Parts: sequence; structure tokens; C-alpha cells
Amino acid sequence: MISLSLPSEDKPQNSMVSIKRLWIWCRRIRHSAGFGVQSPTDFFLITSVMYEKRPYYAYQTLSEEHYDSLLPHYRTKINRLLFRMINYTQPKNLLEVGRDNGEALQYMCLAKKGMDTFAIKSHERQVTLKQLESKLEEWKLLGCLHIGHTLYYKEVFEAALPYMKPDSWMIIGGIHATKDRERWWKELQKDERTVITYDLYDVGFVFFEDKRYKENYIVNFL
Repeated sequence: MISLSLPSEDKPQNSMVSIKRLWIWCRRIRHSAGFGVQSPTDFFLITSVMYEKRPYYAYQTLSEEHYDSLLPHYRTKINRLLFRMINYTQPKNLLEVGRDNGEALQYMCLAKKGMDTFAIKSHERQVTLKQLESKLEEWKLLGCLHIGHTLYYKEVFEAALPYMKPDSWMIIGGIHATKDRERWWKELQKDERTVITYDLYDVGFVFFEDKRYKENYIVNFL
């Protein structure tokens, strides 16, 4: 008898959630370990950064911190992924939009010390967009944008897009959290303004390298 199980790290406690994620994991199994990826650059990013298993010293430091679990947040596996992605891409600055417990931002900040960082956590649309506009005008360009737990993800994306350069990239949280977000994510994949996207289920990555052919990847990262 063959036994299938989710990766041991951060298994969901709720049984219904576990069953759903197991089903999704099974559906995505052919997208594991960079299978079918032709680009050497993209294959390296998937296999050597996204799937990297090295125990960074920062993981232990960050695990000792205490965060409010009642506020929106990612699994530890995703936070560590974001740490590795920032460590690999080394963006000049990082702008986060969304209300959460601050854990993801801490992981990313520790991945590149000295990186300019700003978080917009207001739940009000007008305040969010005003703060976003102000910071974008100040920075002139964005290295990395994290669209996290916010209702205004579409407006944030459109406002920030003119400030993204070929080496800039976006982290978009909860791309399958609701039907609307899932529909929007599919629109982004087709959007001519985006070049390379990675669907890791819990989060999506968007890159804007204008000299590359358009690619939309699914990565089994449950």
C-alpha cells in the first residue's frame, strides 16, 4: 500500500485543510523539483533557491521570536522561502502592503541587512493608497513589492507597476485564497506587462525581465 503525506514542515492541524492540501499536493506532484523547466536560470531558482534545504543561521534566530498568531501570517515554510528569495535576489528596497503579524517581513529583512524597508498596514483603502503613493514617489523605483494580506491588491499592483524595473519582482500572497484573487492571478499570468510568474499556491512570484520569453510556472511547494 502506498502512503502519501504532505511534507512534514508546518502540517496543517485542521483535518479538512489537511485533506484539501494533500489533494492539491497530489495534483501538483508533476511540478516538483523543476521537472519540465527548460530555462537553466529558472531551473536553478526553483531547485537551488526555492527548494534549498540548508539550515541558515537566521532560521534559529527568527524561530525564537514571538508573533501574534491571531493576525494573518504565512506558514514557517513560506517565511523561510521568502528569506531565501530576498537573499538570492538582493533587492535595493522592499515595500510590503498588508496587515499581518510582521513575521514574514522580519524574515526578509534579516536576509539582507541594510535594505530599505517600509510596511503599509492600514486597513483603510484611502490611507493605504496614499501611503503607497508617497513611498513610491520617494523611492522612485522598487526592488521588491510584497502584496500581502490586503483587500486592495489590484490597486496596489497597478500603482506600483510603473516603478518596477527589469530586475524588480513581486511577492503576491494568497493567490488561491479566494475565487477573486485566483481569477486575478490568472489575469496576471496572461498580462503582457508580466514576464515570468511562479505559482507556489500559498504565494506567487512575478518577475519583469524584459529580455526573457514569457513563462508561467507551477511549483509544488505545499
